Amino acid sequence: MTDVTKRLPKLPVERALKVISGRWKPVILYYVFGGPKRLSELKRMMPEITQKVLIQQLREMEEHGLVRRRIFAEMPARVEYSATELGLGLEPVLLSLCAWGQRHAEELNDVADIADCIVRPRAALRQTVAA
Repeated sequence: MTDVTKRLPKLPVERALKVISGRWKPVILYYVFGGPKRLSELKRMMPEITQKVLIQQLREMEEHGLVRRRIFAEMPARVEYSATELGLGLEPVLLSLCAWGQRHAEELNDVADIADCIVRPRAALRQTVAA
């Protein structure tokens, strides 16, 4: 983890943006906030992402402590990704960004294709992290 943190900016806001930067990281986090997801589930939720990019983004978030990869000793091997406690700390930030995105669409009269922000009970998220 020290090699990863050496490459991160020293200014906290810049560091935070660097850790969640990229087209897909916030979307992946948004989905894993709801509970552990297999790679195939995430791929189905985001059909526009390539499997290579999905794996790359998950690995980067794992390096930064935002997601946890759990490998089950089964044949074939099963792998699940879930948000860590540190990753769950981004939930209010991402929900605020989601709400801002909705307001932005409303201001520009572009609400036809805008999805609702999903708010999950915090207790359910705590159970997910404990698993």
